[in-house]
Amino acid sequence: MDLEARSLQPNVKAVLLAKLREYKSDLNNLKSEHKRLASANSNQAARDDLLESGMADAMSVSANQRGRLMMSTERLNESSDRIKESRRTMLETEELGVSILQDLHQQRQSLLHANDTLHGVDDNISKSKKILTNMSRRMSRNKWIISSIIVVLVVAIALFLYFKLSK
Repeated sequence: MDLEARSLQPNVKAVLLAKLREYKSDLNNLKSEHKRLASANSNQAARDDLLESGMADAMSVSANQRGRLMMSTERLNESSDRIKESRRTMLETEELGVSILQDLHQQRQSLLHANDTLHGVDDNISKSKKILTNMSRRMSRNKWIISSIIVVLVVAIALFLYFKLSK
């Protein structure tokens, strides 16, 4: 439990570690009391004195100890339940994180694919622009050539008519 509590978030960790220390101290107190009572049980004379001196006191002490033990056990069970709940929440959070990372990976792949497609389109646009520029130049050149041929033909016809009519 100590290791699990130390691996949690700081705000939860402090509370759980404090309760864990309290439970450990209660447990140590109960152990020492148990040892004392066990050693008392081994000593028959001390046992007889205890029984004779105050059965009522022993019963009240025993009931008090039993009550503290029950409270400690109940607190320990509650802490165990909280730790289990915290662990379940942690696992759910981890599962959600993995899901989010997978979604982000898929989105990254989509963006990379879109980027590659965009570069391909950009290359095609550049090639088209060069082709259109070359076509425009050829068209202009062809216009000049045709215009020059028309001018030469008109001049030739004019000269032909001039020489034919002047004779």
